[in-house]
Amino acid sequence: MNLKLRKLGMQDYRKTWASMQNVILSKGNEDPDELWLLEHFPVYTLGFGASEDHLLTESNIPVIRSDRGGEVTYHGPGQIVAYFLINLRRKNWGPKRFVNELEASVIDFLKKYNISSSRQSGDPGIYVKDKKISSVGLKIKRGFSYHGLSINIDMDLSPFENINVCGNEGLKVTHLNKFAEVSIDRAFKDFEKTAKERFEGIMSR
Repeated sequence: MNLKLRKLGMQDYRKTWASMQNVILSKGNEDPDELWLLEHFPVYTLGFGASEDHLLTESNIPVIRSDRGGEVTYHGPGQIVAYFLINLRRKNWGPKRFVNELEASVIDFLKKYNISSSRQSGDPGIYVKDKKISSVGLKIKRGFSYHGLSINIDMDLSPFENINVCGNEGLKVTHLNKFAEVSIDRAFKDFEKTAKERFEGIMSR
């Protein structure tokens, strides 16, 4: 089955979250899976069970408690946000399998620029030289997933200093342009190709 693609540009977090919820509530078993690609205006988001203790410094960046899993992270311009609205029940996938596929798509994407990356046990996301470059956070409802992942491409990393990233004290972040000069537009095109190849290939089996 083809992965329906929506390129949404720069979006408000709260409005996009509401849109995802509405779509998931209306989806039937035969409806196509979807990939939403976008950037967010600056925002800190907390997972539904996240501790506010990981917000270290007050700032003028809004803080929103979401219904995704995970702790606190930051979204802002220069970062790919990829939301996967996937019928997991149709594939008989559990959350671990799905997270593994999301992480693999980021690893494959970074290989395009000869960047070696890895997972860390017990902490979803992707790392380059012990610094986090991609975060994963999901919600599963009625057998469908929403939310997804983010990849830092070419962004101001200073807002991450105001939080314990993903709840980990001292964890540092990085972005792709520390290792390769890539425009955000090119990165979006390359990730779109990588994600569609991976997920459409899996879905066809």
